[in-house]
Amino acid sequence: MTARMYYDNDADPRALAGQTVAIIGYGSQGHAHALNLHESGVNVVVGLAAGSKSRAIAAEAGLRVMDVADAVKAADAVMILVPDTAQKAVYDAEVGPNLKPGALLLFAHGFNIHFGRIDPAPGIDVGMVAPKGPGHLVRTVFQAGGGVPALFAVHRDATGTARARTLAYARAIGGTRAGVLETTFKEETETDLFGEQSVLCGGTSALVKMAFETLVEAGYQPELAYFETMHELKLIVDLMYRGGLNFMRFSVSDTAEWGDYVSGPRIINESTRGIMRQVLHEIQDGTFANAWIEENETGRHEFERLRAQDRDHQIEQVGADLRAQMAFLNPVVVTAGQAQAAAGKPGAH
Repeated sequence: MTARMYYDNDADPRALAGQTVAIIGYGSQGHAHALNLHESGVNVVVGLAAGSKSRAIAAEAGLRVMDVADAVKAADAVMILVPDTAQKAVYDAEVGPNLKPGALLLFAHGFNIHFGRIDPAPGIDVGMVAPKGPGHLVRTVFQAGGGVPALFAVHRDATGTARARTLAYARAIGGTRAGVLETTFKEETETDLFGEQSVLCGGTSALVKMAFETLVEAGYQPELAYFETMHELKLIVDLMYRGGLNFMRFSVSDTAEWGDYVSGPRIINESTRGIMRQVLHEIQDGTFANAWIEENETGRHEFERLRAQDRDHQIEQVGADLRAQMAFLNPVVVTAGQAQAAAGKPGAH
């Protein structure tokens, strides 16, 4: 069965007419949602803590800024865009007690609803709009006249208007320009976590590091190893992004294509698939979520140890030196201090 995509014509902007939308948080996703909504004609208010440095930035962008509780009180729809690990505390203290009856509570990731961390009152609509890209793309692609694809879901429709309002929100941030796919909080949460861990972040990072280490241990120059295992990865991913595996294989040499077929399945094999299934099971049964929640509640010591360990990996040192000579890449450097300051950053959902 082919999944249905929803586009501009499927989303009625009148579903949010005359309503105020509160964006809680003004990070990567928060700034993009707030500005895109504002430019789509939606009445937007940004809810931030009294001491937040983002207050001045949001106000300078022409947005109305309030304390979180006041923003929620003023809103008919509330999108929570603070980090997953901070959402429960913010919800319990400032969002939940101040929601209007019949308000639409929105999320960009299903983590806290699916794992029971947040359970809104029965009369509250609960929906999700999850862009499939980081906030800066949600913003820049919108400004260029396009949109980033998104997922949407309705967890609870207490008023009978939740689905229409959720789709209208997706349209207002540009999602329906590219297409939005209907899902559930369970499906979005579990597939999103699995994708991050198995391929997008965990799997790719581990594969790149191990390939780099294998070449360096065999006596090859670290700089050459960097180019072969990390730098060129973007070229291959861009080909897959545009035309799938077939276009990538069409574009590379026959030698590279033959190596893909005969060596790829030896490196990523049935043993890997078994571990992937185990990772997925731990996501599904809550093992991962419980461990991550506990890690945050007990000081994030293992998280910080692992972050520091990889920050000093040889591939990072070699890569930083090489990228510094390639101004066309617009290279960036994340310092230890910046990483610490961004400890509560929202995800790329």
